[in-house]
Amino acid sequence: MVKLVLVLGDQLSEGIAALREADPACDVVVMAEVMGEAEYVPHHPKKIALIFAAMRKFAARLEGQGWRVVYTPLDHPENSGTIAGELLRHAAAFGADEVLATQPGEWRLIAELDAVPLRLRQLPDDRFIATQAEFADWAKGRKQLRMEWFYRDMRRKTGLLMVGDEPAGGQWNFDHENRKPPPEGIDFKGPMRFSPGGDVAEVLALVSARFAVNFGSLDDFWFATDHEQARQHLAHWVRHGLPRFGDYQDAMMGGERFLYHAIVGLYLNIGLLDPMEVCQAVEDAWKNGDAPINAAEGFIRQIIGWREYVRGIYFLEGPEYVSRNTLNHKRDLPWLYWGGETKMRCMAKAVEQTREEAYAHHIQRLMVTGNFALLAGVDPAQMHEWYLAVYADAFEWVEAPNTIGMSQFADGGIVASKPYISSGNYINKMSDYCKDCAYKIKDKTGEDACPFNLLYWHFLDRHRVRFRGNPRMANMYRTWDRMDGEKRETVQADARRFLEKLDAGEAV
Repeated sequence: MVKLVLVLGDQLSEGIAALREADPACDVVVMAEVMGEAEYVPHHPKKIALIFAAMRKFAARLEGQGWRVVYTPLDHPENSGTIAGELLRHAAAFGADEVLATQPGEWRLIAELDAVPLRLRQLPDDRFIATQAEFADWAKGRKQLRMEWFYRDMRRKTGLLMVGDEPAGGQWNFDHENRKPPPEGIDFKGPMRFSPGGDVAEVLALVSARFAVNFGSLDDFWFATDHEQARQHLAHWVRHGLPRFGDYQDAMMGGERFLYHAIVGLYLNIGLLDPMEVCQAVEDAWKNGDAPINAAEGFIRQIIGWREYVRGIYFLEGPEYVSRNTLNHKRDLPWLYWGGETKMRCMAKAVEQTREEAYAHHIQRLMVTGNFALLAGVDPAQMHEWYLAVYADAFEWVEAPNTIGMSQFADGGIVASKPYISSGNYINKMSDYCKDCAYKIKDKTGEDACPFNLLYWHFLDRHRVRFRGNPRMANMYRTWDRMDGEKRETVQADARRFLEKLDAGEAV
């Protein structure tokens, strides 16, 4: 009997479990562009275009290898609009008695497949270093699930940057070398750019017509959309960007959107690159003397440490993880996140870049847009949906722990040992945003005071009961308590006025 083999838009890897289990001589691969996946959050048009274009190329690749592929474009007249609907439609057409699927990376879609009235097997997605069971075993009985300890186990498992049983360079983590402020200039021209060919141009026209109201620009679409292009991009970055990546991975510059960042997350997360392939290319560069160890280690930690860790957290914590709100933050997402006017240059630049590129690096997300939302008390569910919508590399398994856990502390400390908050001083140190800002970074009170300065103390004061016993925050509270009482009240009053303006929709 014929089996249907479901391949999703973030599963564009020839070795996925469902394809391995199937027989190309008789089984049928099902791929579909459906509105149910394209609009469950208002995805950035560049993200939708990337996935659709890469899907179409992957379908052609599979056909070239002898697979029978039924591919449903978004504008096909019989498109049912959902993955479940397409499976039912094609099961009836082919008389299929079973569906093979590789487990999706979102609880929402796992549940949708479970509800399909067909015999359907969800096979483990084994494109990762650690299985879900391995992560659960690692987490069992631990009071704190700190990424650093998990990362060391992944180093031992993969052998990456290891000399026998010891870490290369004599230490596991070179993060202290990777926190340099922005340099005078950047000598890397950024990611490899690809001109959209005929098939990609067709997708861009489709997305432009169907998703014109979504936040984000389709102009200057340069993403890789197949495996060969993604590997060219990787090789280009390893040669030209990796050597200085470590030094400046936390820096931010208004005129440099990419600095030395790899921008491989979007290709990893849809299956155009393999995590071990990427890490081995970086390790080889270090072994050959083409990149320093702090750069190689800092990058590899992001892939086999952080990326694997957040996936483990997502599946360990279950479907309700995204609804957690430990701090009871309820403020609606401010309009400035969708491009509304703001006088805060750091926020304006981060949102502008997000709108135009569907990309911002991890510090822009954590310490600018995420930091502001946490200080202002924005509903974490709304932040979660915003990050999921606007970034091309965002899929819920990777995005939710980064937002609910790391950025917004909404999970109560599972991911982060303390809230990642800062006043304007951190942004001033690590960026050039503050130089031309309408607000004054050195002002702690008053109309011209940097909003991060005001909101920082406001956050600490309103959450004092929860955090006063956190040893990593003791110095913050001691500093606040040493302030003159009148000054503390002025800070609080100024913060409240700022938040009132924010809630009123005024440009802040």
